[in-house]
Amino acid sequence: MYSLSRILRRSGRYNFAASSFGAVSKLEIASGDKVRTFKSSGLIYNKCQGLIRLYSTRDVFSRFFGIQNLSSVADAKDKGDEEQREEELCKPEDALGVTGDVTEGADDDSLFESGIGSDVDASKKRARSELFESIAAYKSVKHVLEVWVKEGKDLSQAEVSLAIHNLRKRRSYDMCLQLWEWLAANTQFEFTEANYASQLDLVAKVHSFGKAEIFLKDIPQSFRGEVVYRTLLANCVLKSHVNKAEDIFNKMRELKFPTSVFACNQLLLLYSKHNRRKIADVLLLMEKENIKPSRATYQFLINSKGLAGDITGMEKIVETMKEEGIELDPELQASLAMYYIRAGLKERAEEVMKEIEGKGLKQTPWVCRSLLPLYADIGDIENVRRLSRFVDQNLRYDNCIAAIKAWGKLKEIEEAEAVFERLVEKYKIFPMLSYFALMEIYTENKMLAKGKDLVKRMGNAGIKIGPSTWHALVKLYIKAGEVGKAELILERATKDNKMRPLFISYMAILEEYAKRGDVHNTEKVFMKMKRASYAAQLMQYETVILAYLNSKTPAYGMNERMKSDNVFPNKTLAAKLAQVDPFKKTPVSVLLDE
Repeated sequence: MYSLSRILRRSGRYNFAASSFGAVSKLEIASGDKVRTFKSSGLIYNKCQGLIRLYSTRDVFSRFFGIQNLSSVADAKDKGDEEQREEELCKPEDALGVTGDVTEGADDDSLFESGIGSDVDASKKRARSELFESIAAYKSVKHVLEVWVKEGKDLSQAEVSLAIHNLRKRRSYDMCLQLWEWLAANTQFEFTEANYASQLDLVAKVHSFGKAEIFLKDIPQSFRGEVVYRTLLANCVLKSHVNKAEDIFNKMRELKFPTSVFACNQLLLLYSKHNRRKIADVLLLMEKENIKPSRATYQFLINSKGLAGDITGMEKIVETMKEEGIELDPELQASLAMYYIRAGLKERAEEVMKEIEGKGLKQTPWVCRSLLPLYADIGDIENVRRLSRFVDQNLRYDNCIAAIKAWGKLKEIEEAEAVFERLVEKYKIFPMLSYFALMEIYTENKMLAKGKDLVKRMGNAGIKIGPSTWHALVKLYIKAGEVGKAELILERATKDNKMRPLFISYMAILEEYAKRGDVHNTEKVFMKMKRASYAAQLMQYETVILAYLNSKTPAYGMNERMKSDNVFPNKTLAAKLAQVDPFKKTPVSVLLDE
């Protein structure tokens, strides 16, 4: 383990740059009789990519730490109907692959269950749940449960947990929470710690992290164990609450919970986005407490080196991982190939890609989802075509999505559309994840008419249009240069609808207006976010101030506004505030005493 932190710190090319957002906080890590205190700052601002990077792009590390499934910036109830039949499209042979039912964007909580705790036995995850099927049919948790109890049907731990598992897979988080709350209020159901952890996670998803903190206090003391605190920590990390995450981690140590690799991985994820200098400190803690790194830890380190362009360091991490007895699976190999491509090492990438394909596609059909984007990245249209032919002959949902994206990268729009149509033809439904993949292609290529037609087709298919679809349209219009129409979409969508738009939809519009120096519309969208119950955050004020800077307009009362929203500027934001301060002193004004 010592070699890991040494390898990480020895790299002069690894970016441990100080961050520019956030207040200073502390993480206290006990070592023997001593307590080491580390300071932490906030978010790193990527000037090249802008603020949108902080909230719209799935962080490259998050999918390996199991927390993208632990919270959502959207109302949970916004998502279930749009993807209700996705599971039918995932083939059982995935069980022979790397991580089971993996389709990008799927939320089956398998990582939640492995990292946090679950009462659902892995062998029963595909079992039929009569309770779930009834809820899905009636779309009313209360009605189904009342009838269920009246008829004397089984409400055992196994049946309830399986229903919760299936509802989670469809992102029907609101229904999950209703189920738990009804059981608590109307039955003698014996809750376990895993049940309470699940409920706490759902409160964070459906309501807010603050509500989850309040719910923690309502959990009986005897059930406030490590699993519950892990869940709270993971949600806190996902919400980017640096100080609170460190407080929760320290609280877990204060309560004498064993420091788990899961908790350490959460800190690694947190600091990858907020304070890279502290990554080495977490690794040192793992060494001192003899915490064996998991596959996720190694994946994190591989990504860290790969993103920094440190190929030698990345390869040393792989060597260390192999020495620890962890084999390179196709997903890890795909990551290596991706970083070789980024470093311009095409031949080495191709060698890894041949290893991924192994003995042949028939034995491991799931590797197509990794290989297709890689071949597209190096512009190898012949291999993309070869793999696509195999996908056509052996239609698997995840592979089809990969094929659509690969053809999109190569600007072969008609090929991408053909894969989509074959998927629709086979399953006789409108496949949502592949729809979003195709929509992304139309957005990147500014194909506004085709994007609109695709949404109309979705509506004609009887599929409920929700926040995810609104967001796709918002991106489409913004890319086409029509930000006003993007804003109009959200106005129309929310006028007679109980669902609220995604946070990232508002932010995309907010940032676009700010880039244009359109102070009036930036402020208008800022207020709409507040009315939609999205609390003002540092990133929103950063964007609003950018609008004033770009328009060269003074911002009156900005400090007072931020203070009233309990938002406090860091050093970088303070400097920008000074630039838009209408009462700022200049060398000339000082001389003239103006």
